[in-house]
Amino acid sequence: MNNIILINYSKADYRLRKRSHLGRIAAYKYSTAAAVEEPIKPAVNVEHTKLFINGQFVDAASGKTFPTLDPRTGEAIAHVAEGDAEDINRAVAAARKAFDEGPWPKMTAYERSKILLRLADLIEKHNDQIAMLEAWDTGKPYEQAAKLEVPMVVRVLRYYAGWADKIHGMTVPADGPYHVQTLHEPIGVAGQIIPWNFPLLMLSWKIGPALACGNTIVLKTAEQTPLSAFYVANLLQEAGLPEGVLNIISGFGATAGAPLCSHMDVDKLAFTGSTDTGKTILTLAAKSNLKPVTLELGGKSPFIVCEDADIDTAVEQAHFALFFNQGQCCCAGSRTFVHEKVYDEFLEKAKARALKRTVGDPFKSGNEQGPQIDSKQFDKIMKYIRSGVESGATLETGGEQHGKKGYYIKPTVFSKVKDDMLIAQDEIFGPVQTILKFKDLNEVVQRANNSRYGLAAGVFTQNIDTANTLARALKVGTVWINCFDVFDAAIPFGGYKMSGQGREKAEYSLKNYLQVKAVVTALKNPAWL
Repeated sequence: MNNIILINYSKADYRLRKRSHLGRIAAYKYSTAAAVEEPIKPAVNVEHTKLFINGQFVDAASGKTFPTLDPRTGEAIAHVAEGDAEDINRAVAAARKAFDEGPWPKMTAYERSKILLRLADLIEKHNDQIAMLEAWDTGKPYEQAAKLEVPMVVRVLRYYAGWADKIHGMTVPADGPYHVQTLHEPIGVAGQIIPWNFPLLMLSWKIGPALACGNTIVLKTAEQTPLSAFYVANLLQEAGLPEGVLNIISGFGATAGAPLCSHMDVDKLAFTGSTDTGKTILTLAAKSNLKPVTLELGGKSPFIVCEDADIDTAVEQAHFALFFNQGQCCCAGSRTFVHEKVYDEFLEKAKARALKRTVGDPFKSGNEQGPQIDSKQFDKIMKYIRSGVESGATLETGGEQHGKKGYYIKPTVFSKVKDDMLIAQDEIFGPVQTILKFKDLNEVVQRANNSRYGLAAGVFTQNIDTANTLARALKVGTVWINCFDVFDAAIPFGGYKMSGQGREKAEYSLKNYLQVKAVVTALKNPAWL
């Protein structure tokens, strides 16, 4: 799951960003004659648009707001509070007090577990309303949000609720008359920054382990997609979460994200987003109080189709791996390597599948693909498509805007792609499938690993030895064999190389939010004397 939250803007960049954010319905260079129906009005009201600090919805200290936009039209859904450094200070102070003085880290782990379970129950109860806000704010299909993503949020929170009372240290044997034990203690105030492509799901990945371990949180939403987080904030008190334990700030990277990362009273950072922004976050953490950082960053994941693969299954899974969520996935199978013996068959079927993909209003049942998140992302993807054509790849289908309004892009397929082309190297983060040809396993391993990223990979083969060879050889954090994008709360997720550091989900993520303390006690009358 990726994001573009730049926190190293210059002032001029920031002003340009604000103008762009306020005027995203600017004229497109890329339009077609396709008719676009009037967008469907979601059956949900936007009731919460203020910052959530110390258990209360409050205005930004500056009084400023900014629009969160409907990607179907570029028009404002609502105006939300624009948090900045002063609001970050208020939120961190609330989180620090809740950690140092409040009941959260001191209450029994079982009590924390029950509160997390109640929060999960409330989100499940409000599934449809939350899914509507998520689809409206992001442009993803409503059915995807309602049937897949919000239930996954519930599952993640219940998973970590189950961990809360199972976090414990050890008794360690030592030489001499000493009793030695280790304590696993919460790290303190966690600063968390989530992306716009899976806003609520990433929120659950972040807050679940942090809260289970007894930490308090200041969470910054992506400026593009704050609505679902604020809806959930309204459920926190009903769930019984004490004031100040979870604070939610909306705002921009330069004026809210950077102050959070630099804050001397924040004990740990977690970020999901672009690799460039991850580098900036590491720098800010090091220059402040050397706070530890976990990062889930970009990817350019290989999807390898061997000569013995079930081609029809591989075509469908490769289509899903790339086009799911409008291609806005950090682990998208964006380099499709196909064995030369089955390349032509795969290409024709992949092209046919892309042509059948339904694009349109995400609230219309049956539509598989909605708009890209905003004009900036739209323009970036179109630039890469032009680059692919100019570099000599064959544009098999797509490559242009769908309709005349909104940030829709037709499913795009390139063949005859070479490794040195930008479309095969950079993270496009859009509905652009690049299909490359390979001859043997040694070649495809070398080419697949020849990337600055190492987030995930897909392998399609009916040979267990081939599957095992590739699973061991690929330098990535997740390998899916004859499947793709299989996520479960108990499966760790993260990357090698420049795809990040640390792991999200599963037991592994708990380590991100714990300190280990050794306690050594001298024994005057050891039992063995």
